Amino acid sequence: AENEKEHAKVFFKYLEGGEVEITASYPAGVIGNTLQNLKAAADGEKMEWSVLYRDAEKVARQEGFEDIAVSFKEIAEVEEFHESRYRKLAANVANGEVFKKKASVKWHCTNCGYVHEGPEAPEECPACKHPRAYYELLAENY
Repeated sequence: AENEKEHAKVFFKYLEGGEVEITASYPAGVIGNTLQNLKAAADGEKMEWSVLYRDAEKVARQEGFEDIAVSFKEIAEVEEFHESRYRKLAANVANGEVFKKKASVKWHCTNCGYVHEGPEAPEECPACKHPRAYYELLAENY
């Protein structure tokens, strides 16, 4: 959601004041289970990067707004990454690999910071007693 907010800010900055009337529709999908929601989100991201932003890039370029066209192109690449990420998450859900991996990994409790090493996250954090849902793979990207 933060990425999408930042994308909106990029395009909002191109507006030069005045009044803008927007008439649009947006798909209001049915809320399903986690796997269904991830697949629907991935499909939405695919439409954004492969159709919506590509078409907008083309129109901006045709109308002489090269800087705006480049923004549409670059943000389309981000949306393509979002699609890939949702599909990988969906595969993890489908294969029962959200909280269980084939090899030993580090799991990080997002509530208290406890780190557990093993092939699966604990059912309950031994430090703060929060449930497994608070665990994610530890990303040591610093």
